[in-house]
Parts: sequence; structure tokens; C-alpha cells
Amino acid sequence: MSDSSTPKMNYTTPEAVGLDPAVLRDQLFELWNRKDLQTLHWTALQGFSKLSEPLEALLTILEACPGKQRGRSHTLGQHILMEFQSWMKESPQVTLSSLSEQQAMALQQRALGLLTDTQPNFVESLINIYQLNSLDPAILRLHIKRLQALHCYKEAAVLAIKLKLQKELDMEEMCVPLILQNKLPLAESFVIGHNHLEQRLVTLLDLWCHPSFSVEEISMRFPRISLTKQCMSQIQPKLLTKQVFRLLEKFNIDQGLCPNALHKRRLDSLRFLMYKRFVDKSMTEENWSDHVQYVVADDLELQIHLVEMLVRYCGLQKAAQWSLRYNIPRNRLPSGVWETQQSLPPGLQQIGWSGSAQTEQWIPSRSHCQKFYQVPLTKDKVHFVDSPESLQRCRNIVLKECDIVGIDMEWQPTFGCISTQQVALIQLSVLDQVFLLDLCANGFCQHPDTISFIRSLFSERNILKLGYGMSGDLKCLLATWHQLLEEPLRMEGMLDLLNVHQKIQRRKVNRTQNGPKEVLVGEDSAEKGLSLLVQQVLGKPLDKTEQMSNWEKRPLRISQIRYAVADAYCLLDVYSVLSRNPAYFGLPADLRSISSSQSEKSADNKQKEKHAKQMKQAHGKEECQGAQRISPPRSDTEKGLLCGEKPSEDTPALPPQQLRVVCDNMLQGLGRYLRCLGVDVVMLENTDDHRVAAKLRSQVGEGRCLSLDCSEKARDQAVRVLRHFNVQLTPSDIFSRCQACNSDQYAAVPRKDMVRMLKQKGFLQHQDNTNYTQQQEEEKLGDILPPSVTPEIPRYVQCQWAPLSGLDPDTLTFPGGAPVQLHTVPSLPSCRGYRSSMSAPDVARCSGKALTLAVFSQCFRTSYT
Repeated sequence: MSDSSTPKMNYTTPEAVGLDPAVLRDQLFELWNRKDLQTLHWTALQGFSKLSEPLEALLTILEACPGKQRGRSHTLGQHILMEFQSWMKESPQVTLSSLSEQQAMALQQRALGLLTDTQPNFVESLINIYQLNSLDPAILRLHIKRLQALHCYKEAAVLAIKLKLQKELDMEEMCVPLILQNKLPLAESFVIGHNHLEQRLVTLLDLWCHPSFSVEEISMRFPRISLTKQCMSQIQPKLLTKQVFRLLEKFNIDQGLCPNALHKRRLDSLRFLMYKRFVDKSMTEENWSDHVQYVVADDLELQIHLVEMLVRYCGLQKAAQWSLRYNIPRNRLPSGVWETQQSLPPGLQQIGWSGSAQTEQWIPSRSHCQKFYQVPLTKDKVHFVDSPESLQRCRNIVLKECDIVGIDMEWQPTFGCISTQQVALIQLSVLDQVFLLDLCANGFCQHPDTISFIRSLFSERNILKLGYGMSGDLKCLLATWHQLLEEPLRMEGMLDLLNVHQKIQRRKVNRTQNGPKEVLVGEDSAEKGLSLLVQQVLGKPLDKTEQMSNWEKRPLRISQIRYAVADAYCLLDVYSVLSRNPAYFGLPADLRSISSSQSEKSADNKQKEKHAKQMKQAHGKEECQGAQRISPPRSDTEKGLLCGEKPSEDTPALPPQQLRVVCDNMLQGLGRYLRCLGVDVVMLENTDDHRVAAKLRSQVGEGRCLSLDCSEKARDQAVRVLRHFNVQLTPSDIFSRCQACNSDQYAAVPRKDMVRMLKQKGFLQHQDNTNYTQQQEEEKLGDILPPSVTPEIPRYVQCQWAPLSGLDPDTLTFPGGAPVQLHTVPSLPSCRGYRSSMSAPDVARCSGKALTLAVFSQCFRTSYT
């Protein structure tokens, strides 16, 4: 016991006899190792009561606990803290306030030293027990900076959030390391609730979206952070732009504060529009023009991009017309555009639009009727609703005379520049007529009667409302009427035919699929969504040409009205056919019993995850540390496919040179593997838009699209592709195509040219030594390169040998712009008897899209083969 001059703590209990904290710690540690948590609980409670200074003793125990808290979900220290908090509830006299200010400060400083854990329970418990929120913010800031100096960026951010220190700290110093470590969600948590910090984070990410941004400059500020390939892939303009727009919506920030992300999104939209109009040719001239003007707006750089793209896609005349429209300065015009401007007659200097809204006929052409679904209504059965009077007539018919209503909505496409659009048109189809609610009409959208009608329609349980993918429609409704956020829309009597369609598709896949479950052959791939359902049920698809129209522009064209009417009325026809014979489509007798099918989807997903896990575990056993091994064929058939044997298929065998494949960016490994087998493969890069793959998928014929299990190895995926398309390989096909650039042309470089190129690039040593002659260089290189100008080609009989006449001797590039990349094989200590000092030159792949230069040293070929 201490003498009377020592300050006494006032929270001791009658049972306190001064138990040594080290003894209690050892007891708890032994019970923890034995996993006897029940005994540990009672031992802890009794031990805490016997401590003379429980708060100080707790820190002593935690500081000496074996192991660290970080990286474990549950530790002895965390368990002790939980037990101590439970004991404190029965011992209210044990509080930090019962100590002197000096004693409390000392304990708080020690508790801070333990806050390097990211487990929320551990951190919160220490903060609560030792009242760390009451510490001087300067002390807390110093501790946060100390964690950052130790490169504990995640721990520093978690602690700053718990202690509510965001306003006391520099946002960039806290958040940039998190972003570089691929922890953007934690950076969001750090700024959330603080408007100025939210704005600074978003503007920071927008700054990174600038084309001149270099992540290397940022990483130099934090040299101890090693940027992984995954992190680097996330810090590139396309993905950053996506994050900026997500945060703009989440934090409700003005888009004007993010000019770089907005410019990037608009530029991507412009490229998409050019593709839709001039490559895919699925967009009308008028729709394209409307969207281009919206996307380009008053941005001079985008206007210049538009003119440059028009030169490439459709020539100088159209580019000159648009350059005149935007009055682009002459010095910014592409070559030839200004001259074309001067030669244009006055009648062609302005872009004109045809008055299709007035001249177009309601009944389309005969070929259109034969190809697409047609609504069995005349034009007089289509009613525009744009006033309270016309709304009342619509209300009387829809709510009082009908028991089934088809509902669809249209809104202006914004190509991601605005996250949620407002509805421009609502289509309501009943038995023999269609009502078009024009929400762009002046004052009609916000009229109380309009909102009241929408509420009444959706809440009426006696009226069956049919839709397709209604979640998107409802989201736009909320953006149109904010009143629906304050008083949510009551939904009764709804049937989303998307859920019915999914049930039909699952049954169809299960019925028609003969191969393994992980290989799904696409059917009816030219159509999708509602158009596919209409085709499957009614025999003809929808005409989706006007889908991406400007739905806010008035008056609407006849083709737009016809499209809007068909989108709503087809729901009634589809439901009628399905209801008459549901068993034929694999549906229950009562279609209304089909819910969102989330439970079925969940079960399917669980089954897929289980299968993927099993495949991963099986493949994992074949992996060697530091290497990627290709597993052996799982059957004789698969082995035969890779050894040139003809598969047992009814269709004629196909040589790999005649197979052309497009691989999504999730299947790049498969693409490289197929290239090694001689297959012509186009691979989408990580930065490519996923919509490109979806569009390509919609353009291939039936049975020409495969969906592969991404958990499989590239080799196994390749086997499935070869089997499905009945590709017959021969040994001469192997390595007949470059897996990097997809070219099947190779070039052989003469020895003297090789010496010159290596010297030019600085790969040959002793260049400046006069005793080391050109002849000696050639003699040394002669041991490495093939003895003749053109190497023997017993292996690459299927590839083409390109002439060297097109190779620029100064720039080392081919006519297509592909440069020769020179590299060397590192010196080897011992390699099949070759000299250890040998530095064998090896010409690697081209970086462009033309030729691949392939010259291998004897040393490299010997070890390779």
C-alpha cells in the first residue's frame, strides 16, 4: 500500500486487495487459449473487483496482451474490454471523473497509444471508458498524424471518424492515401456529413479526371504506398468519372464544380452517338442531331471533337456544316474543313431538318409491318392528355371502366450526365385506346389533379397494372414528383412482366441447354428486354428505333408516338397470350402469383457461387507458388481438342484461321490463349465500355455467342470454345499469331540490321570502346542469332513472313505505325553450355496493330523448347 502522501484513487471497492494485473492477465490468457470463455467471464469479473486501480490496471493488461489487435476479427484484448465494460455497469464508482486531472490525462495518453486497431468495438470501447473525446483536439490531432507517419492510414481515418476530428484535419492528407490504397469508401466515410469536406473530395477526384493528371505525381507524396495493379486500374479517368458522378448524387453537389468529369462523360457520350449513328446505324438523323446538341452544348472543345469525328466518319461536307453552326475558329479546324466551308453553296451552309412530324404517315410501310409488332389501333384511338379537362376524361375511363392497364414511361436520355431523369411522357393502354400523359405541357405536370390521378391509379388494387422493368420507371417518377418522397406512392395490383420474362427464360435455358451449365448458348440475341419478350410471345419484335428520342421536344413525331403507343399496348397483348396458355411457357395458372423472383434469383446465385467455389478450390490445388500452371485436360476429349484431333461433331471442322472471336474484358486470358492457337481475337480492354460487348453480342447470329464461367482457367475456357465451334487444330497452328497484337505476320531481321538497331537503342555494350570492333560485335551476335537471314520456319508454317522493305531504318517503325520494341534476355549463369556472360537480344512484340518482329536467340529457344 502507498503512504499517505500518495494520491489515492477514490473508486476502490471493499473487496479490493491489490491483485497484480500481470497475474490476472496470465489467468485470462490461459483461459483464452483453452477457449474456456465461460470461466474467463467469471474470472475477469472477480479479478476486476480485486484490482486496486482498475482503469490503470486495464491498460497494463491490454498493453501486455500477447499479439496485436490489428488484422484479427476477435482478440483477447477486445474480449477483455467487453468484460470490463460489463463489470463497470455493476461498479458505477469506477469512472475517470473520480481521478485527478493529472491522473486522468496520464491514463488517456496511454489509452491513445492502444488505438491502432480498426475493429470498431475495440476502438469505441476504449474511447468510452477513457472519455477520449474530452481530450484536447491538439493532442488527438498529434496522435492521428503520428499514425499517418507510421503509414497506418486506415487506422488514422477510422480513429478520426470515431473521435469526430474531420474538421481538425487536412482532407487531402487523410483521403489521398486511402484512395491510393483502393479504400475510397473509407474516404467517403471520413467526409460524409461535412458539406465542405464532401465538396473538396469530389473536386479532388474531378481534378484527377483531367487528361494531364499523373498518378505518379500524387504517389511521390506518399512514397511508402505501393500501388498495386488493381489500384492503378481504379485511378484512371473513366472509373474516376463514374465515382465523381456517383458522389455528386450522393452528396447533392452541383455538377458545375466538376468540369473535368462532366467533359469526360460528355466526350464518351459523343463517341457513343457517333457509333450509334454511323457504325451501328440504329439512330435516325434527327434523333442524333438532337442528342449531339445536348451533349456538346457550348463546350468549344467538344464542338471541335465533334467536327474531327465527322471528318473521320462521314466526310468534310457534314463536318463543315457543323463547324459553321458552332462558328469554330479557323485555326482549330481539321485539315480541309475550312476549304470545304468556302465551297459550300448557301443552301448547304446550314443543317436542315425535315418536317417529319407533319409529313409522316400513321400507318408504316409494308416492310415495317412485316418485320415489327404493330398496334391494332387507328390514330384516333390515341389521346394526348395535357390539360385538367383531358385528364378528367382519361380518369373516367381508366379508373372506372378498365380492370387491366398497360403502363410505360419515356424520358430524355442524358447519357449519364444526369443520374436520374424526369418523366416526359406516361403511356396508359387499355382495351381499345391509349392515353399519352404529356408531362412537358405547360403546368400540367405539377397540377394537383395530375399527381392525384397517379396516386389513385397505382393504389387501386382492383386494376391490374402491367409494366416491364418498372423499377426504373418508378425511380424517374420520384425524380419528377418530389411529393412522392414525402408521401410515398402506395402500390397495389402491380405485375412486372420482367419477372414473368425471367421465369420464361430460365425455363427455356434449362430446357434447351445440352452442354455443361457453365456454357450458355445465346438465343434470339438480336433482341433483348421487352422486344425479346414480344418476339417470343407474339412472333415479332418491337421497333426500337425511337427509343433514344428527344422525348422533351414538341411536337412529337408520328414515329415517336407510334413507338410510345406500341411500348404500352404490347403489354396487354403479351399478358393476354400468356394468360390463355401459361403452361406452354412454363408459368403458373395465375400470373399474378409471380413475384419479383428474388428468392429464385438468390437460390440460383447461391448455387453458382457454390459451384465457383468448388472449381476454385479444385484449381487451387494445382497452383504453384509464384507460377500459373495450366491444369491437365480433364478428359480425353479435351486433350484431343488441343492435340489436333477432330472433335466428334456433326458440323464441318473449322480451321482456327477462319474463326473470329470477340472477348469481353473479363476474358482477356482466354483471348490471349486463343491467339496462341491461331484464332483471330478482338479483346476489349479494361477501359472499354461494357456496352460495346453487349452491342457486339446483339449482332451475332443464333448459336454464335458463348457465356463462359470466369472462374475457370483460360485453357479450360479455350477447350469449350473449340468444342462448341468444332475447331480443328494442327501443330502448325500453335503460335501462328501474336497473343499481344493479334497479328499473324512475322519479320526476320538480318544480322547486320539487328546489330545496328541494338546499337541505336543502346542495348549493345562497349559501343564507345575502339578496341571492340564491328566485326567482334557481329561475331558475338552470330553465336546468338540464326545463321541465315531468314530463319527456318518448321513451326510457323501457318504464319506470314512480312518483307522488311516497309521498315523505317531511322524510326524502326512499320508502315502501320507499329514500332519495333527491342529488349534483351538477362545474362544467365549457366544455360545448356552457353557462355554465362551472354546477353541474348530478343525482339519483343509490337505495341501497335501491324506486324510482330520475332527473332529468338538460340539460348532462349533451347530453354523454351
